[in-house]
Amino acid sequence: MKFSSVTGSRAGRVALAAVPVTIAATLLMGSVANGAVPVSFAVSGSQFQIGASQLDGTAFSQYSGVAMDGSGVPHPVAIANIGSATLANLCQSVVTDTPLGKVGLLINAGGGDTPATASNLQLGMTDLKGDATFNNIRIGVDASKVNTTAKGSGGDFAQDADSLTIKGLQQTAWSTQASVFNLNGLHMQITNGTTCF
Repeated sequence: MKFSSVTGSRAGRVALAAVPVTIAATLLMGSVANGAVPVSFAVSGSQFQIGASQLDGTAFSQYSGVAMDGSGVPHPVAIANIGSATLANLCQSVVTDTPLGKVGLLINAGGGDTPATASNLQLGMTDLKGDATFNNIRIGVDASKVNTTAKGSGGDFAQDADSLTIKGLQQTAWSTQASVFNLNGLHMQITNGTTCF
């Protein structure tokens, strides 16, 4: 990962979920129960993959959270907010075991010169890989004071940045939501288990 600021840049590595997941889940369950961490919908019992050759975004923040499934089971996640995003060569896949074997749903969009776009994008993820550059990043911010509309709980660890670029994005997530998601050149198909990566 690369970190850029107005005073210069330096290379290094930082974990997107800087707080151990088990500790974060324990601390945040109380906040969820008290309504401090909004949970907008119950997630399914399956995680899914999201891939893109490049993601460019503005107004980024990240902090720990919990995604609840329909049975009330909590799943610890790293919540990432991006105010405006473009995703080149977007891929999304989910695979389910059925009596007929593995059945998958594969979605592709944003190829060529027309990337997929999203506004007020929020991701509840468990894993993220890629080559990332953050501009004007702040690490260790109180989650309730991040520079994005969506915020976490007071006292929780967070980070934010004016903008970010991730090349070779590979992400595993429980949830994705956006106020607007434009999937240019959408192609959705049923597969026998094909995944994005």
